[in-house]
Amino acid sequence: MPVINSIAARKEEMTAWRRDLHAHPELGFEEVRTSAIVAEKLAAWGIEVHRGLAKTGVIGVLKGRTDSGRTIGLRADMDCLPMDELNDFAHKSTVPGKMHACGHDGHTTMLLGAAQYLAETRNFDGTVHFIFQPAEEGGGGGDVMVREGLFDRFPCDEVYGLHNWPLLPAGIVGVRPGPMMAAADMFDIRIRGVGGHAAIPQTAKDPVVIAAQLVGALQTLVSRNTNPMDSAVLSITQIHTGTTHNVIPDEAYLNGTVRTFRPEVQAMIVAGIKRIADGIAAAFGVSIEVKYDYGYPATVNHADQAETAAQVAERIVGEANVQRDVEPSLGGEDFAYLLNARPGAYLFLGQARAAGDTMVHNPHYDFNDEVLPLGASLLAGLVETQLKAG
Repeated sequence: MPVINSIAARKEEMTAWRRDLHAHPELGFEEVRTSAIVAEKLAAWGIEVHRGLAKTGVIGVLKGRTDSGRTIGLRADMDCLPMDELNDFAHKSTVPGKMHACGHDGHTTMLLGAAQYLAETRNFDGTVHFIFQPAEEGGGGGDVMVREGLFDRFPCDEVYGLHNWPLLPAGIVGVRPGPMMAAADMFDIRIRGVGGHAAIPQTAKDPVVIAAQLVGALQTLVSRNTNPMDSAVLSITQIHTGTTHNVIPDEAYLNGTVRTFRPEVQAMIVAGIKRIADGIAAAFGVSIEVKYDYGYPATVNHADQAETAAQVAERIVGEANVQRDVEPSLGGEDFAYLLNARPGAYLFLGQARAAGDTMVHNPHYDFNDEVLPLGASLLAGLVETQLKAG
């Protein structure tokens, strides 16, 4: 099962879809134009269309030649990022402050390509649900869809998704059982000290010095409290305090992110942040407030579905081009909510044109249209394998 010929023959058509979406990016829960295009195409191909789940979500329902009772879900995200594009090609973003810098335009296009092919051939038994999801970039659209009854209304025995991956060469597919992407949490810390004259520091409780102590101490949660065999990141990304040269401020504010794969490591770091903050507050005689926000959970592949995805990928790109133990990413992904509700797997689809190709979330990023037929074939192949006709 190499790249499907009829899908490959539509590469230019798919490229046009993708570039149109790229030029008209929409933020999470605002994908009005995008979802309308998706719904129109699905309906034109004879696919049953449902709209309104998670506000702008679209579900396509397609039955095969016979109804075996088996079901499968394929998911693509549709939203863009709130950033300016710095590319200079014809299909660059036409909307200031909005850009498809993560390839969701490509993900949507590949799922449309798979849907078009499957609607024409229907070479499967059972039902496919094409899940076009809003608001992956921080909006938790996957969580909203699940909570609004995605799998109650559109049952799926298993669910699959994929993400373009510039860290892998084009034509390489990466998958693994277990964690693929990390839990992505955020924290905010406010130090309430006592301000004063910078030349008379003994009358103050300097939040700047305390913030510096806190930054260093928090790093030990990864370097000295996390098992070296586990992965974790704790990054302080902002420090705000002070107004001028000769004034010790009253307060300092810090925030950052925590990324973990295992719940046990996550719980240890959460407790550690609060413990260290309390200890430093007591040592300096100040008040330190910690606000911890749990973000997306870890995206964890189910072993059977990861193996299925690997086997399908091998038939399309060859065994040598499938990395069955691909390095997981400490980025976050709300496909995690779907995998927490149903068995499934998430794949990385290599798209690098050359070593060091531009990474996602970069203002110079662009999806590699050469992999559109490959991704669409992979998604279609999962259906024809798992819902095998006859």
